[in-house]
This record gives sequence, C-alpha cells and structure tokens, in this order.
Amino acid sequence: MLLTRRDDARNMARFYALDLGPDLFGGTVLSRRWGRLGTQGREIREWFAQPAEAETARDLWLKRKLGRGYRTGD
Repeated sequence: MLLTRRDDARNMARFYALDLGPDLFGGTVLSRRWGRLGTQGREIREWFAQPAEAETARDLWLKRKLGRGYRTGD
C-alpha cells in the first residue's frame, strides 16, 4: 500500500509504503518504507508470528499516516 504526501508550499513530496508478506518460517513480515518521492527511501521490517498481529500493526501505521496528511492513490 503506497501513501503519498505533497505540500508545494513546504517543498514536501514524501511517500510511505506498507507491505505484508510471508517469511521463511511461517510468520508474516511487515515492511515499512518511507522517504522523499523519487528516492529509494529507508526501510524497516518487523516480524510477527501470526498474520493477524501483522495486519493489526499495518492498520495502526495506516491510521497514523492518514492522520498526518498522507493519502492513497496519488
């Protein structure tokens, strides 16, 4: 899921990406990437034993970023 935030007055063009995927041991990985649009950005990964835990964490980050002005589908 890709979120973007743009504000020309502040010279701001950012992205935040949230992805869920399986790991090699049957768990689920939440990958979060962020940075300025047009760059590779930074990435952090969190491992969860249960898919439901990873989905809850993803939904929490999504809510936080939407509250800070990020939007989907730009």
